[in-house]
Amino acid sequence: MDIRKLLKASSDAKNLKLGKVIHARLIVSNQISRNRVIERNSMINLYSKCSDLASARNLFDKMRKKNVVTWGSMMAGYLQHGYATEVLELCRNMVKVDKLCPNRYILSMVLSSCSNCGLLDEGKQCHGYGLKSGLIFHQYVKNALVHMYSTCSDVEEGMQVLHSSPRSDICTYNSVLNGLLGHGEFTEAWYVLQRMVNECEFDEWDGITSVNVFGICGHLKDLVLGEQVHTRVLKAGLDCDLFVGSAAVDMYGKCGEIYSMRRVFNGLGTKNEVTWTAALTAYSQNECFEEALKLFLEMDLENVVPNEHTFAVLLYSCAGVSAVGYGNSLHARVEKMGMKDDTVVSNALIFMASKCGLIEDANILFKNMLHRDVFSWNIMITGYSYHGLGNEALDVFHQMLIAKQQPSYVTFVGVLSACGLLGLVNEGFYYLNHMMREFGIEPGLEHYTCIVGLLVRAQRLDEAENFIKSSPIRRDVIAWRTLLNACHVHQNYGLGKRVADILFHINPDDVGTCILMSNMHAKAKRWDKVVDVRKLMKERNIKKEPGLSWIEIRNDTHVFVSDDKKHVESVQIHENVKKLLGEIKNLGYAPHIVTELHDVEEEQKEDWLSYHSEKLAIAYALMKTPPGAPIRIMKNLRMCDDCHSAAKYISKLTNRTIVVRDVNRFHSFRDGFCSCKDYW
Repeated sequence: MDIRKLLKASSDAKNLKLGKVIHARLIVSNQISRNRVIERNSMINLYSKCSDLASARNLFDKMRKKNVVTWGSMMAGYLQHGYATEVLELCRNMVKVDKLCPNRYILSMVLSSCSNCGLLDEGKQCHGYGLKSGLIFHQYVKNALVHMYSTCSDVEEGMQVLHSSPRSDICTYNSVLNGLLGHGEFTEAWYVLQRMVNECEFDEWDGITSVNVFGICGHLKDLVLGEQVHTRVLKAGLDCDLFVGSAAVDMYGKCGEIYSMRRVFNGLGTKNEVTWTAALTAYSQNECFEEALKLFLEMDLENVVPNEHTFAVLLYSCAGVSAVGYGNSLHARVEKMGMKDDTVVSNALIFMASKCGLIEDANILFKNMLHRDVFSWNIMITGYSYHGLGNEALDVFHQMLIAKQQPSYVTFVGVLSACGLLGLVNEGFYYLNHMMREFGIEPGLEHYTCIVGLLVRAQRLDEAENFIKSSPIRRDVIAWRTLLNACHVHQNYGLGKRVADILFHINPDDVGTCILMSNMHAKAKRWDKVVDVRKLMKERNIKKEPGLSWIEIRNDTHVFVSDDKKHVESVQIHENVKKLLGEIKNLGYAPHIVTELHDVEEEQKEDWLSYHSEKLAIAYALMKTPPGAPIRIMKNLRMCDDCHSAAKYISKLTNRTIVVRDVNRFHSFRDGFCSCKDYW
């Protein structure tokens, strides 16, 4: 048998033992002298493929004569085993010592090494050589070049290479699409996808292509295209690929198709932690937080080990339903698995603590972080603002600037919210008009809405109205509703009617506007107008979401509705509420009967107010928690004026901290005062 064929067979089989026997035979028969280039090249290739780089390099260094294949074989060995810098050094020596020019294979290897090391400048030098030598017109050189630019964050240059020749293959498109997705250029990726469909048959698509296309469909929420691609993937049998299946799960989740997501997930033959995390993320993104937490129990039963991203998704889900007990158990597990110093996990822990009313715990976690990214700072700034702690939010922002961390779009939402809490009108406009521009951040709807909140909190309602009309938010429902709520708080009935008319013109079916307008009419005792609003809601089939309050005690969640009598201890709870209200009346509490929107006798109004869901939850917590323990309650709607007043007095009477998270913000009641300073 030809010795070269035998060496090739040994290399392909990665049979190092046989290769050494052949090497010994060649030495004994004097067939591998320093000048026998072909045999030595074969031996270098053999040792490289068998992971014996030391022997390969020893042969390479002892060769008197080397050709391009010699250098290429040694480079291939280094590249395959992750020694990218050695590849670059060998290429320099090849040109400098042996005066050899890289061919298309060597150039593609050098470009791959630049990709692995993130060496953009060296990659550009290779690009220049490829243009001068004409090697760029070889498809795999072009593919390596596009991949290098995509990996090194120069997607624009990668796009130019893509457009530099009339046709590209599927590998080129895979690299470009992956780079565009990685940099959030989803619209541009969609246009590249259209070109790929025209140039490449679907039979040419591989698993990477399908993953990229599912990613585009998910981010653009293009369910129709996603379903079409999924159908073709099923026909081609690519759904058996674990990564393709995970990408399909992620796509359906991002498009809000939870049923389809779960059907695809259940149909996968094998699942790893990435697949499970994709399904958990889909539930969490669609606010199906309880389903996400339940699915994790199934994941545990399958003995799949969660990764950092799994824990992050679960902690965000705990934040969504304020499942403090579940979150604490996850925190303990994170500590046990040694993930507490991971930035992604730490951010999720801070977010969970903040959203569950544990802002002090969030601050401790933040201070103990080894590495903070922009998300870490944003979570603390917005968390403090959400809790009504404006000074603390601005302190964290100033620390962020001292740490030379670049603020983001979200950072200034938290900062402007903090200015609103503190009534810092001039500072708020400075951040909007000057500092944001300095950091190259274009103000958006959220920032302008924060300015509206800042102005109305300072009781500058007319100025707020003019600001809305003169800015990009003139047709934004949230901004106008913020002004309408201020009219309700400050009892500016005339402006409120005008703002309500504008809101009904923008969105005739907005339930928030109807509720606020009804409240304003009731406060002004215009019961005829209250009837008109309710009639309008009935005609348009606008339904108010029922008010719910819930509390977690010993890992059990107890949910209450107004005048709830379904709870197993409802009799004792109602008696406790009655007793509490009687005691706090001695401290100065007076029922806010004006907030009860029914045109009935005052005694009946007071009775209806007494058993709102918040009061029932507080009474139950007082029954079931030890003296002095803080009480944390969640509310799905805005907290009413009477429950807010009652909670202040109850906190003073019982010497408890009562934290209520409503739809807008946190209320922390202590010793008869609220963190919101009675504006919410």
